[in-house]
Amino acid sequence: MAIRQLSASTINRIAAGEVIERPASVVKELVENAIDAGAQQIDVTTVDGGLSLIRIVDDGCGMSGKDMSLAVERHATSKLSDEDLLNIHTLGFRGEALPSIGSIAKLTIRSAQQAGSGAEIIVDRGRKSAVHPAAQNPGTLIEVADLFSATPGRLKFLKSERAESGAISDMLKRIAMSRPDIGFTLTSGGRTALKLPATGRTPEALLERLGRLMGDDFMANALAVDAEREGVRLSGFIGLPTLHRANAAGQYLFVNGRPVKDKLLLGSVRGAYGDLIPRGRYALLALFVDLPVTEVDVNVHPAKAEVRFQDAGKVRGLLVGGLRDVLAEAGHRASSHLGTEIFQAGFAQPGGGAQPSGDAPQHMYHASPQSGTAPGMSYGYAEEMQAPIAGMSEPSGNTSASDITPSTALMEKPLGAVRAQVHENYIIAQTADSMVIVDQHAAHERLVYERMKKALANGGVLRQGLLIPEVVNLDEPSVARLGDAAEQLEELGLVLEPFGPTAIVVREVPALLGDVDIQGLVKDLADDLTDAGEALVLRERLEYVCATMACHGSVRSGRRLTGEEMNALLREMEATPYSGQCNHGRPTYVELKLADIERLFGRR
Repeated sequence: MAIRQLSASTINRIAAGEVIERPASVVKELVENAIDAGAQQIDVTTVDGGLSLIRIVDDGCGMSGKDMSLAVERHATSKLSDEDLLNIHTLGFRGEALPSIGSIAKLTIRSAQQAGSGAEIIVDRGRKSAVHPAAQNPGTLIEVADLFSATPGRLKFLKSERAESGAISDMLKRIAMSRPDIGFTLTSGGRTALKLPATGRTPEALLERLGRLMGDDFMANALAVDAEREGVRLSGFIGLPTLHRANAAGQYLFVNGRPVKDKLLLGSVRGAYGDLIPRGRYALLALFVDLPVTEVDVNVHPAKAEVRFQDAGKVRGLLVGGLRDVLAEAGHRASSHLGTEIFQAGFAQPGGGAQPSGDAPQHMYHASPQSGTAPGMSYGYAEEMQAPIAGMSEPSGNTSASDITPSTALMEKPLGAVRAQVHENYIIAQTADSMVIVDQHAAHERLVYERMKKALANGGVLRQGLLIPEVVNLDEPSVARLGDAAEQLEELGLVLEPFGPTAIVVREVPALLGDVDIQGLVKDLADDLTDAGEALVLRERLEYVCATMACHGSVRSGRRLTGEEMNALLREMEATPYSGQCNHGRPTYVELKLADIERLFGRR
């Protein structure tokens, strides 16, 4: 077949396939155009998940009739000064969106730069009408009807109306996060799905916008980020490590105000959180990277969701270092939603309902004012129950003060003063306005781990020689793995060597671990080295092994501690970064506010 030039309509439909993947892509392109036009309020309306209708109204600068006619032509744009692709200060710049949409749907544009000067143009599946006068308030109204009607084969690749509406909502939320100074509304199927008033461009306004979009849990447990290095600025908010989700849907990244899904940035976030969150879980965050436009290429893909950095190492270093500094400053903090979840479970009724906040649980007995007895109890039964109660004013045993006596000074500490140990694993502490429950094993595990990492950074972990070296029997592959890692393990204070094909002899152990179960430690290390494989770099493998050692060297569940030991543990937690979660990402303590406890018992 001879080579021939494709028609303009076919070229436009090919381009549309790259730019317009689904209705959410249309919303993205048109909303970004509205932002570039200086809009302060953007209203989006959709019908049938955007397939029947997408209407976007803004109060931006508007267009003249002449500009409107040119705007629907391919590669016509007002945003690319001197055609310099390395000097892009706007969200849009390619000049592809409007002609691509007009080639596969019915596109109607009405715009006015001032009152009484409105104009309208229609592009119906590639057929362009003349510009004619129309009534329009200052700004622009764009309607997209019968999307993909010119390419019906594309419809079978779309999802349900509900899924497409969800994608539009998610896309608009991402854009709205970066511009809290702009108001947004979304009406889907006649129902208002999103209403975000403009709040400003301060960090407080940004956090308020993020709270509306990401939930109250994020707002209550967010840490502010503000770092800069060599002209690159990092700002935004990240969640505490104990606030995480099963997928990355709660991670929002922006480069120069543009929502992106960049592998470098996502990898940097994972590296920054490291061992602070469990494997397979994802932190919640909204981060903004701002850098000179000449140092980032946004012209990588027509959808503009990917970017390339001129100095990727500098950007990664800023993200990892900046986030780790913020997480370290948070110290022992754990997310507040842990206590909330407990009380939500406590207020739940046997039938599955939720107890209204502030009301006494319905199953609690209330004394009858007439009889002084509880409803449903016979009078004789009540008398029987009162007999032992009457003697409670007299001492029934040893009433001397406990050796765990709280002091006012300790109760003012973040984790409070120890009151008791229950089930030989959970420390109960009291603060001025709350009760704290600490998992002693998980907490001490993190403390030992952080000590080992600090010692490792300072040149190595102190070792303690064994009077009698211990022999550990293993299978041949495990012996080989440990033998290969012997040099790394020695840096961590564990000195071992192969002892035949199926055994390892341990000669020295880290002094930090104290009296440790060497057999269990070595077997777990062999398994962990299998999981880590060769994918991790040396430093990451060392920290991976550190976590296993710390687990074996920490205070075990079932060990009874004295009041002094427990208070010392709390004070060290308060002084140690990341102590709000153990090495496996689980929380080390839960704080229950006194007000919530009182509501649980109907006192509020």
